[in-house]
Amino acid sequence: MGFVKEFKEFAVKGSVMDLAVGVIIGGAFGKIIDSVVKDLIMPLISAVIGSVDFSNLYIVLKGEVAANLALEEARKVPDTVIFAYGNFITVAINFLLLALAVFMLVKGINSMKRKQEAEPVAPAAPSKEEVLLAEIRDLLKNK
Repeated sequence: MGFVKEFKEFAVKGSVMDLAVGVIIGGAFGKIIDSVVKDLIMPLISAVIGSVDFSNLYIVLKGEVAANLALEEARKVPDTVIFAYGNFITVAINFLLLALAVFMLVKGINSMKRKQEAEPVAPAAPSKEEVLLAEIRDLLKNK
């Protein structure tokens, strides 16, 4: 019974729940970045470079493959060795954009924290005891 109790304490700790929430939000954030890359940025890059789809970029290292053959079809050709670098380019761009987005998010949060720390804290109104003690001190000074 001790193992189950220990596991329950571990599973409901705040840090484990925070991690779970972070993983879920990270997955959703990854999908957003994926969409930004595939739907917004890649079309702009492909307009400049001329290739619509990086995933079909490859070099045949050994064997013969017909020109303009899709990567999946080229892989089916027997006795060929293919260096498929296009998908790596797409994944690298996704990573760089995700890293940039996370950096901007952290930078924004840090900026907000600095502003919050820099704001002067208004002095709290003195409590009734403090007011009473101040009056007693002033009366004693005047005597």
